[in-house]
Amino acid sequence: MRGIRAGRILTVVLTLLGIQLGWLIAPAWACGCGAMVVDPAQRIAVSSEQSVLRWDGRQEQIVMRLTVTGDARHAAWIMPVPHRATVRLADPAVFDQLAAAVAPVHRTRHHFWPRHGDWPFDDHADGAAAAPAPADGAVGVVGRQRLGPFDVARLTATDPAALDGWLRANGFTLPARLKTALAPYVAEHWEYVAVRLAPDTAGTALRGALDPLHLTFAADHAVYPMRLSRLATTPQSLGLYILAAHRMRPRTAIGGPPPRTVFAGRLTDPGAALGALARGTPYLTALTQEFPRPARIRGDHELRRAATDAPVRQVTYDDELDRIAGVPAWLLTVGGLAALLAAAVAVIAVRRARRPVLPPPPVSAPPPLV
Repeated sequence: MRGIRAGRILTVVLTLLGIQLGWLIAPAWACGCGAMVVDPAQRIAVSSEQSVLRWDGRQEQIVMRLTVTGDARHAAWIMPVPHRATVRLADPAVFDQLAAAVAPVHRTRHHFWPRHGDWPFDDHADGAAAAPAPADGAVGVVGRQRLGPFDVARLTATDPAALDGWLRANGFTLPARLKTALAPYVAEHWEYVAVRLAPDTAGTALRGALDPLHLTFAADHAVYPMRLSRLATTPQSLGLYILAAHRMRPRTAIGGPPPRTVFAGRLTDPGAALGALARGTPYLTALTQEFPRPARIRGDHELRRAATDAPVRQVTYDDELDRIAGVPAWLLTVGGLAALLAAAVAVIAVRRARRPVLPPPPVSAPPPLV
C-alpha cells in the first residue's frame, strides 16, 4: 500500500513539473478555435475551453468560455471568422445547462456474486475514500468595443502581417508560427476577432473561468475553426456542442481519430439561457475528439447533417449487489445450500443409525467325512 501511495505522489509531482515546464517553453498557447498570445515574460495556460456552435442554415453563433491559469495580467486572443462578426458577452449559465442536458443516464445493474468493494472483498483498513479594406494597407479596424474585461477589435487583413501590426501596437508580438498559420485564412478572405483580455482589478493575474464571448456571423454552412490548433506542441482535446435543426457530424476527421458523438437528441427542458440560444435549433449534438499529434490538423471542422436523427446518450451503470432483506443473496443461497446439504447428511446418518442390525446367517455344519 505504501508503494502504491508513493507511486501516486510521484505521478502528481511529475505532472505538475510538466505543466510548469510547458508554461516556460510555450508561452503562446493554441486554442481549439483561436490563438492565445501573451508577453513572453509572463505565463498563461488555457486549462479548459468550452464551445457551443449554433447554426440555423443562414447564421452561425459561437459561444465560448476559456478557463486560464498563470501569472499574466493581460493577453490577446485571436479568432478567425469567415464573415464579419458581432461580439457580445454571453450568459455563463448556458454551459451549466448544457452539461446537465448531456449528463449520462444512471441505471442500476445488479450482480449476484460479490465483486471488489462488496463484502467480504471490501477493504477500508487504510481509511482511504473510494475512489470543452484597410486604410493603411496593413490592418483595418471595422469595430472596437469594451465588453467586461475584454477589449474587442474586429479586423480585416490583406496579409498575415496585418495582425502583427495590431498586436505590436497593443504591446504584443505575434509569433512567427502563428503568422504562417493565419495565411490560409487570409487567402480565403476571412476576417478576425482580436480580443485583448485584462483582469477587472489592476495588477491581478488572469485566472479562472473568463466571461464567455458570443460571436455571430453569416454562414451558409457550419464551420468550427481548428487550423490554429496545429501550433500546439502537446496533445489537444476538442469538446464541441452543436445546436441545429438536426443531428450534425463533422465532414472529416481533419487529421485526428474520428470524432465521437457522446450525445444527440432534442432538448426538452433546457433552462432559460440555453433555451434562448437554442430557439429554432432544438437538436443538440455533443462531440469529442482527441488530437495526439496537433501538427497533423489540416483544416477546420465543416459540419454536415447526419444521416439520421437517432438519439445518443451515455449510460452510467451503478453496480449493486443483489440483497434479500439486506443480506447478500449469494450468502443466503450458499448458506441455504450448505444448510440443505448438512440436513441431508444428518438425515442419512440418522436413518443409518436406526436401521436394524440383522443377525449373521447361521453357519452350516460341514459334511461328514466318509
